[in-house]
Amino acid sequence: MPGMDLRWSYYSAHMATALLEPKPGGLYCADGDFFVDPVRPVKRAVITHGHSDHARAGHTAVLATAETLAIMNVRCGPNFAGSTQAARYGETVSFGATKVTLRPAGHILGSAQAVVERGGERIVVSGDYKRRRDPTCARFEPVEADVFITEATFGLPVFCHPPDTQEIAKLMHSVAVFPERAHLVGAYSLGKAQRVIALLREAGYDAPIYLHGAMVALCALYERFGVKLGALVPVDEVKDKNFAGRIVVAPPSALGDRWTRRLGDHVNSFASGWMRIRARARQQGVELPLIISDHADWEELTATVNELRPRELWVTHGQEDALVHYAKSIGVPARPLSLKGYDDTGEGEPEMPSQAGLFPVNGNGNGSTNGR
Repeated sequence: MPGMDLRWSYYSAHMATALLEPKPGGLYCADGDFFVDPVRPVKRAVITHGHSDHARAGHTAVLATAETLAIMNVRCGPNFAGSTQAARYGETVSFGATKVTLRPAGHILGSAQAVVERGGERIVVSGDYKRRRDPTCARFEPVEADVFITEATFGLPVFCHPPDTQEIAKLMHSVAVFPERAHLVGAYSLGKAQRVIALLREAGYDAPIYLHGAMVALCALYERFGVKLGALVPVDEVKDKNFAGRIVVAPPSALGDRWTRRLGDHVNSFASGWMRIRARARQQGVELPLIISDHADWEELTATVNELRPRELWVTHGQEDALVHYAKSIGVPARPLSLKGYDDTGEGEPEMPSQAGLFPVNGNGNGSTNGR
């Protein structure tokens, strides 16, 4: 389709110089003099969400949702930026002739898409997102765009995630069948842990849920923003040391740690989109894999491209090539961005080895699992 290629080349060159362009530090807007999710300290940053591969300390000024700023305060300390500005969803902030509006991304609490506009042109930076309902955050809001910048963490057809209610039912069934054992659920401390807890509550589980110390502050933050998580008890405060029949939520790094000895006999579980691949579960010693992801799966990614039909699609974060190929096959010009610096776990969790070339790898040859 030579006409499509010509249109792509022209529009890419025009938009890259006029609105956003990839730089070593991240996506840069020259007219507004700001970066979106920069990987190094900059003068002005627009931050889409609080995971540390997107939200780094050291910027002179930061614009984000109030929730994201609060998360950065907890994770990076009160002096994480020279100055901060909180923006509500739908609120527009001007940087010179450029306007930035934050729209819900559905990824974690406070996560946003950055809608960048100037002179009738619009680029939407999705950050990380998912399309399905999540009781702990605002749902993804589709925004029409000239250029849509999408993640592709799970950008392969093999990644079609089941309903999260189905996975939570598996966990509750296991607790009922093995009342003599504790159930240790590995879940990333920001976003995934709170979502698993909220889903358990929605499913009718009203017993106390026990937390690794790394979970306490962020669960308290979610509660402050109105996300009800029910009775939560730090493991260190349990005097009888009897965890039989109880659910414990901890960072994935704790699954093979000495810390687990205090739980006695327990079922190892892990909530992650990577659990779709059974080899990964076996490799990590996961007895009860829960396929729960805070990222769009293949069906959500392709449905989003079909729904938005942007003039051009830019793809980053993970399996870029497959989604680029899909977009072109339906007539949407697309290209990979290949941005660097977004593959670090940033969650204090061990990285998961790549399997048969299916997964993104970083410089150490390990697949990144940040918040997946």
